[in-house]
Amino acid sequence: MPQIIPIKDLKDTAAVSELCHKMEEPVFVTKNGYGDMVLMSMELFEKTRRKWELYNDIELSEEQIKTGKTKDARKALASVREKYGL
Repeated sequence: MPQIIPIKDLKDTAAVSELCHKMEEPVFVTKNGYGDMVLMSMELFEKTRRKWELYNDIELSEEQIKTGKTKDARKALASVREKYGL
């Protein structure tokens, strides 16, 4: 379940830091009852960033397949072997 805290709780930075490191998901910050910010540990941010990059790569690959921008794997491997003398 997501953790939601009011913006006034950000005054206790040590507690907020501890909460962010304890949670395995983002911590949502509200201001006047409305969503304002999202906080997370650096570890969670890096993990999330890697997922975003993977999703972008998959999306690009799917687009390349749709538009026919692919090569036969055996021909591509043979080309690499010939180029590098493998």
